[in-house]
Amino acid sequence: MPDTKRTATGVLGGLAGLVGLSAAAGVLIAATVTPAVAITSTAAERAITMFDNLPSVLEIDKLMLPSNFYYTDPATGQPSLMTQFLEQDRTPVNFDQINPVMYDALLSSEDPRYYQHGGIDLIGTTRALLSNAGGAAETQGGSSISQQYVKNVLIQKCEQNAETEYETDEAGEIVTDEATGLPIEKVSREQVLQNCWYDATTADGAEGYTRKLQEMRYAISLEQKYSKNDILLGYLNIANFGGITYGIEAAARRYFATTAANLTVAQAATLAGMVQNPNSYRIDRAGGSIFGSDGATFNKAPDGAIDEGANLAALDALVASGDITEEQKFAAADGYTSTKVRQLYVLSRMLEDGKITREQYVEAAVWPITPSIVEPKTGCANAGGAAYFCQYVKYVILNDPAFGETRENRQDTLQRGGLNVYTTLDPRVQIPAEQAMAENAPTSAADMPTAPDYTPGRFGSATVSVEATTGRVLAMAQNTIFSEDAAHADDWNYSAQVYAGDQTFGNSRGFNAGSTFKLFTLVDWLEKGHSVNETLNGSTRVFKRMKTCESDWVNTTNTVVNNFNRQRGYVGTPMQFTRDSLNTGYFAMAEKLNLCDIGNVATKMGVLDAYNNAPANLNTLTSVIGITSVSPLAMAEAYATIANNGTYCQPQVIDRVTDADGNELPKPQRACSEVIEPRVAATAAYALQGVMNGGTGAAGSPRDGVPLIGKTGTHESIQSWLVTSSTKVATATWAGNVDGGGDIFKTWYNGNKLSDIRYRITRAVQGAANDAYGGDRFAREDAELTKQVLTDLPNVVGKSIDEATKILTDAGFTVEVGGPVDSDQPEGVVAAQNPGPGKVAGGSTVTISPSNGQGVTVPDVSNRTLEDAKKALRSAGFGNVGDGACTVDAAAGAQTRSTATNPGAGSVVNRNTSITVDYAAAVCGGGGGRGGGNGNG
Repeated sequence: MPDTKRTATGVLGGLAGLVGLSAAAGVLIAATVTPAVAITSTAAERAITMFDNLPSVLEIDKLMLPSNFYYTDPATGQPSLMTQFLEQDRTPVNFDQINPVMYDALLSSEDPRYYQHGGIDLIGTTRALLSNAGGAAETQGGSSISQQYVKNVLIQKCEQNAETEYETDEAGEIVTDEATGLPIEKVSREQVLQNCWYDATTADGAEGYTRKLQEMRYAISLEQKYSKNDILLGYLNIANFGGITYGIEAAARRYFATTAANLTVAQAATLAGMVQNPNSYRIDRAGGSIFGSDGATFNKAPDGAIDEGANLAALDALVASGDITEEQKFAAADGYTSTKVRQLYVLSRMLEDGKITREQYVEAAVWPITPSIVEPKTGCANAGGAAYFCQYVKYVILNDPAFGETRENRQDTLQRGGLNVYTTLDPRVQIPAEQAMAENAPTSAADMPTAPDYTPGRFGSATVSVEATTGRVLAMAQNTIFSEDAAHADDWNYSAQVYAGDQTFGNSRGFNAGSTFKLFTLVDWLEKGHSVNETLNGSTRVFKRMKTCESDWVNTTNTVVNNFNRQRGYVGTPMQFTRDSLNTGYFAMAEKLNLCDIGNVATKMGVLDAYNNAPANLNTLTSVIGITSVSPLAMAEAYATIANNGTYCQPQVIDRVTDADGNELPKPQRACSEVIEPRVAATAAYALQGVMNGGTGAAGSPRDGVPLIGKTGTHESIQSWLVTSSTKVATATWAGNVDGGGDIFKTWYNGNKLSDIRYRITRAVQGAANDAYGGDRFAREDAELTKQVLTDLPNVVGKSIDEATKILTDAGFTVEVGGPVDSDQPEGVVAAQNPGPGKVAGGSTVTISPSNGQGVTVPDVSNRTLEDAKKALRSAGFGNVGDGACTVDAAAGAQTRSTATNPGAGSVVNRNTSITVDYAAAVCGGGGGRGGGNGNG
């Protein structure tokens, strides 16, 4: 076992550091650089001065550590690792977390006098310097553990400070990879790291001697500041063990699927042997192939025989001594021969130093190197079905200044900063989401059954669930296979885009929202004080004009926008229009609003254009029914706002962040704020519940008793949506085309149209969320916003056609002009309207009829003699006047008395209409009246 205290010799060595040892080192350096004058006092003096003038303080930075993404295991309440991001796979451990045999293996092979010297093994250093000065092909080390620690610290400093060069365009802007959204490296990070290692380890000539001298200076200073055990532990935590494997704990896990505390003698000797040249002796290459830093390759022969030239004399000696058989020798040597040779050297040094017994030596020597490789869990590809959730979290970090001033700084923090990121993911919702997606959505529709003569587009699907009261994202699943490999860029089964996100958080351009976007018209309708039970004309018709932020939109081509599946429109209420997702009903609502205000509602509820992260531009009729491309996550948050009584919570995927030592760090700022009056939200929820209770979204309801709001949406034949929410959790599911215009209504998977999988996926995911979080009754709707409403219809009789049309249109009515009617109004003036003035359904169609100028009002001629009555009618303009019915009236005496006309008094009829006069007389008969001799004239 290693000594735990410095010996007296070590103390003396340390005291000699800056005086005796620096002088000796100076003479040695002078001897190798300028042999002719090495023995002169002048050369020695110059060397000593040079040594003393070198910097002595080495600042040891924090180790480059992986960042860990966690989710909370609901069964235990404890964090569970999702994945890591790393440039160096390292897990620091304490001194007592390493099996002492590892210390013995390292010290016996690398620095047997470690506890006796003051930072520099003068004997080893002298031997190395003389060998190098003699023209050795490769610079020898001769470095103590302290010097090697110094070298590793300097390498890490170089790696941390090295700036990555990126590809730029003609304007000097950094070019990003279209698939991943990340900057494209001009020089690979691997090459940058290799340059740091090369500069620190392979410089020769005068530069090499200066480097060695600086190592010595730092090592002496290091030993004056830290204990031997601290330096030894520091070295084992920082040392490279091949590739991206750093530190003894990661090496034990990587190569042997164990821990540093449980390493065997054979395993410890193997790892101790690696540190001399990690990439030459690593044992994680397929087929036993090892690629060293100098490009050398070591392979076992095809027949499994030992490589020629391999120095396996130690095994031969064991065969000769009878400790092992020839077969055991070949079994032990088979595989990683070069590494075995190095391991045998370490074992022999341990045996010689008395650190292991001969029995342990033989047992370890005969052991064939048998790695049990454990790949580091790194990157979102290793997060399984939660890969796209992971990728979204990564985008949040890469875009938040809390993690670095630039995107490149933030990338470095993610890869090296040792962050512990505790995410909001909930497996109770995430796992069912993954399962529902796998069962219902293909990774690509390229080979799916389709209607004849039809080619599918690039199909995609995503589902995302958020906690309504906090904005915490609970689950995110996608149909594609996660990959950031450029080789998969043209394969529709793979993607690194996060379909649930937007351009900033997911590298996605979003998807046309369809009728899910009607939510914002509904909210604006209620905010303007309208009732959901107000009657409107939702008939299929030409909608001529809409108010916008600037000039009005005018339907100059009289285009009719139909309902889904050419459903007939009708006169109805927003309650009905929402339940049935009636486009024309919502157009009727929008006629009374301003598209600009509807867009503002979407913005304050967190829904922006997903591509440019700007407010949606609503400037046409079809804007109302969702031509804007939005993200599923934004739509889930918008419906969650309704469920949360009008309070919008920004989406958050990170609960907390700590550094490697467990200290709390600032997390991305997310806030909740009331953006809609609670009474408006409650009434919107009242209308949206009808969608899930017998409306267009009913097929997506889990039917588990938890109250739900929701809305379906389609955009032409290429996008489909279903967004639902309880009072606790909202879920948005989208299935459609990422690129191209494939018809999802004519493509099937597992017997279901791709347009219908939204129902099956949502039913499973929202059902799982309901199981985990429950749900309450929604707040009660507002009485004022749900009252029955009729509209005042103005009287436009006597107005010109144009004036009447404007009056009625401004009042929200649709106007139709009928044919001319008889009227005493001037020709062309409105003579009649149907329905007449009064309380009617808002938005009704009013037919106005112009006067033909031929109408005459029948005057009241009652109680006149028959002759006087007829004269009066002729005077009024009627040319065809006759006797009507006679009624016997004994009181009439000798006079006839007119009683009524037909048409009746006050009627407006054409002047050529026949008018008859009814009268009373003492005696009726004889073809006319008597008593006045007037007869029929």
